[in-house]
Amino acid sequence: MLARAAGGFGAAAFAALLDDDAYGAKPAVRHRHPAVTHAAKAKSVIFLYMDGGPSQVDTFDPKPLLDKEHGNPIKMKTPPTQFNNVGKVLKSQWKFRRYGESGLSVSDLLPHTATCADDLCVVRSMTSDFSEHTFANYFLHSGSGLQGRPSMGAWTTYGLGSECRDLPGFIVLNGGLIPPGGLDNFGSGFLPANFQGSVFKSGRTPVADVDRREATPDLQRNKLRLLERLDRGRISERGTDDALESAVANYELAYRMQSVVPELMDLSRESVATKRLYGLEAEYEPTRIFGAMCLSARRLVEKGVRFIEVTCPSVGTDRWDQHSKLKEGHERNCRAVDQPTAGLLRDLKSRGLLDETLVIWGGEFGRTPMAQGSDGRDHNPFGFTMWLAGGGVQGGTTYGRTDDWGYFAVENKVEIHDLHATMLHLLGVDHQKLTYRFGGRDFRLTDVFGDVIQDIIA
Repeated sequence: MLARAAGGFGAAAFAALLDDDAYGAKPAVRHRHPAVTHAAKAKSVIFLYMDGGPSQVDTFDPKPLLDKEHGNPIKMKTPPTQFNNVGKVLKSQWKFRRYGESGLSVSDLLPHTATCADDLCVVRSMTSDFSEHTFANYFLHSGSGLQGRPSMGAWTTYGLGSECRDLPGFIVLNGGLIPPGGLDNFGSGFLPANFQGSVFKSGRTPVADVDRREATPDLQRNKLRLLERLDRGRISERGTDDALESAVANYELAYRMQSVVPELMDLSRESVATKRLYGLEAEYEPTRIFGAMCLSARRLVEKGVRFIEVTCPSVGTDRWDQHSKLKEGHERNCRAVDQPTAGLLRDLKSRGLLDETLVIWGGEFGRTPMAQGSDGRDHNPFGFTMWLAGGGVQGGTTYGRTDDWGYFAVENKVEIHDLHATMLHLLGVDHQKLTYRFGGRDFRLTDVFGDVIQDIIA
């Protein structure tokens, strides 16, 4: 029998090899939800998270009225602010100029990003339901102000799976600051644990124990096989167990990561021109840190990672949260992120990746047009700015408008649910169908809200 079947053994092995993308198979999408209903314009998302809330009237939303009314009480009714320490109208301390063929207005705070104006879709009418950092962060990341809901990165990988078998589908590149609300901003909530964000630090050892090896690879592989057999035995005895299934998948993934991650995060082999593009040779250390994160994000996109979030480095101030010393704090933050952000956009574009990568830039809310005290700005969830680039959005455009003071969204108001719905739509997912049953009802990232912003889609 063995002699007759001998030819079949080779065919079986060959079939297994054909199914391995290392031998020519297309990378397998390991999970695809029925909510995937149409052709995707984007394959991956890079979210450049500006922790603390950049001031829209100092970056992408010029308001000449502030110059005219500087130093006067604001002539409109305003709601109580977070700290309710309301000063006079505060003009922007930076000039705005028009860039690119589109003539997009960008302040002098962001000279590098301004050179990419024709790739940006600037949404000036964002709103949030929360004015406090922790709740606003949960809302931005998960569509709910409550702790413990799945992050948008987890929802994305739940809906689409991953095109990379050796890395998590959702990776957080930690520039040094974990936002208020902590790691729950990147969690999987009630979704299986294998969809949660994996937090990578900078350097060749971004994840704990990624360099650990047993005496031989075979010994380590055998230990994992034993662990898997024990887990499978428990599952066969007690039935399906999502927690154990996720644990099995995570152990397998961790083993593969030990071979891939050290080389992936080693940026030394990048060209001098590429390092300079991202600011890796900059004098300012936060620029180098954020530049390394942005360059790593590009490498992760090339590997097929589905969702990447990049957090900010510490610049010696309270993130973008300038309740005082606005000029000093925003200049430090912009100096850290401006060149790497532009470098990322240019690099993606030169490699033909920007069209299939959706880049999102922004924080959990904006700032007030009047001063907090004398030289800061308080939280403003009523009208602020975020921008998108690549991934099927129209570049060189603005969408929505705030009032003449830059306080309230008054035209084409955009809610966080709308942002999530649009992001999923560009990935080929119907946000209304991307559901998960938990606690007796179906949940989704956009809850019972959200409309796709059709006008910004190319």
